[in-house]
Amino acid sequence: MTKTVYPIGTSGKKWGKEEKQQWLSQQTIKRSYSEQVITKINGLNNVFEIVQYGALSYDEVRYPLFILKSPNWDEKKPTALVTGGVHGYETSGVQGAIRFAEIESANYSSHFNLLIAPCLSPWGYETINRWNPNADDPNRSFYPSSPAQESALLMDYIASLGCDINVHIDLHETTDTDNSEFRPALAARDAVVHSNWNIPDGFYLVGNSTKPEPEFQQAIIDSVEKITHIAPADDQNRLIGVTLAQKGVINYAARELGLCMGFTNADYVTTTEVYPDSPRSDEERCILAQVAAVTGALNFVIAKS
Repeated sequence: MTKTVYPIGTSGKKWGKEEKQQWLSQQTIKRSYSEQVITKINGLNNVFEIVQYGALSYDEVRYPLFILKSPNWDEKKPTALVTGGVHGYETSGVQGAIRFAEIESANYSSHFNLLIAPCLSPWGYETINRWNPNADDPNRSFYPSSPAQESALLMDYIASLGCDINVHIDLHETTDTDNSEFRPALAARDAVVHSNWNIPDGFYLVGNSTKPEPEFQQAIIDSVEKITHIAPADDQNRLIGVTLAQKGVINYAARELGLCMGFTNADYVTTTEVYPDSPRSDEERCILAQVAAVTGALNFVIAKS
């Protein structure tokens, strides 16, 4: 794909307040966080403690933030964290986290304390955006004194629990809009050139390069492959410009990049990526692939314990 010229900003110049405000003025509500997410979360009040850990200041009434917490917390158990909707537009991450809570979480309650944060970025969910209203990317903002409320509020809540996170699965997806909108916007905002525009056709994982845990990643791939296809590498043995570490897996420096999967000290961490625009997939299959990723991860940790 050739480089796309973005309609906001001046080529070679980073965005300032005026450009960010222009971008924000073009965003509109396209779906309901209350109807599609909060209603489902509230429906789980018989199996989870529903904790409101904050609200986004853009509209605190419209955008409360919730986490599902195991009601019978046991400090002797390992703790597993599942996060979705760090990028609000990535629908299956949000709905996959909820679906896991609905249909599979009971199978793991005896093994883990579970924490499930289905939608970290509800404004992004409603407007179908990767960024927040300040044009910050929450999944590059998991670090101290974060500028992104979406990131800071979750980090503060997890820190308040005073427990170790042993497993963290962060649910994402890659869509065709990465090429049509989000990468061009990023290039314009930061006045940089993006040379890689390929979108893998299928599911893949992003591991943490400081602790890649290849057997853990393989277990997830094996679980997901029963549901949907795994993305093949390109002709340079890469996915999204990164050299393949193993089948369906690349590794990023999670903490250095401020990624959600890097903010805890969990031994087992991964970021999932499904591709809902593939002709070989659909919305429901993507949701089920996210569920399979979580169960594959947890089953591996149980087997290792």
